Amino acid sequence: MESGHSGEAGAVRGLELLWGLGERPNRGRRPAFTLEQVVRTAVGIADAEGLAAVSMRRIADALGCTTMSLYRYVPGKAELLDLMTDAVMGEVPPADAAPGDWRTRLELSARADWALYHRHPWILRLPAGRPALGPNGFAWYESVLRVLTATGLPPEALVNVFDLIDAYVRGAARDALDAAAVERHSGLTDEQWWAARAHFWDAVFVPARYPVVASLRAAGALRHPRDRGFEFGLRLVLDSIETFVRNQPRRRDGTSARYETPCPQCGDPISRSSPTGRPRTYCSDACRQRAYRARRRDLSEGKPGQG
Repeated sequence: MESGHSGEAGAVRGLELLWGLGERPNRGRRPAFTLEQVVRTAVGIADAEGLAAVSMRRIADALGCTTMSLYRYVPGKAELLDLMTDAVMGEVPPADAAPGDWRTRLELSARADWALYHRHPWILRLPAGRPALGPNGFAWYESVLRVLTATGLPPEALVNVFDLIDAYVRGAARDALDAAAVERHSGLTDEQWWAARAHFWDAVFVPARYPVVASLRAAGALRHPRDRGFEFGLRLVLDSIETFVRNQPRRRDGTSARYETPCPQCGDPISRSSPTGRPRTYCSDACRQRAYRARRRDLSEGKPGQG
């Protein structure tokens, strides 16, 4: 896996390039290319030949310039990879602009990501936990989070759901692309590979020892197109999220209160301690006073006291 690691100075310069910040040189010869041309050339090389083929020399050859002249545009490969990633993230439509409810929008967004990874497989070779922090990537992140806010989930659960969907799509795309690469390099399709191993099923495999596998093979369930597997998995992930959202206890405003102690008077969450640092029993002074009056009333009527 390629590393996007850069020192602090390089990271600062990389952020300036991503966001169009920092000073621009106003003296010397006019640049022969724009930064966008350099980045798009690098993206084209990565798309055609893989991330390992991307180097300053390779880009310079494609642009017809010297390698050293490229450092006028970008300080190094780590910063270039960030610029490449953010450039292609601009191809993904915002999730919150799609029609439908939150589930439909997440489904469309996941398919858009799946398509992006197939157009630019090299993205999956970069560490997902160290994003480029560019404007296009953040616009995509913000748009998906906006969709997820419609679930009413609390912040931590909302981010976990985002990570779950992202991890599934990335993993499924990586598996599909790896399988396609094996097919290209071997010259054999999956069907041809299995056909060459028919002897295994005929002479080695013992159905009585593996009856479930045997029954699934007989039903034709062991072989299916990769994209159909992706669709099934995506549907299962979204079904699970929908069930999780549906099972959340709700505040009166419709948002989730699963991870907070409910107020015994009104049911709203008790989300913070009292000014003295002691745990609150009620969510507000108003609820505490209502509970006090209710206890007094119960006592006057001879009913057992309640907390």
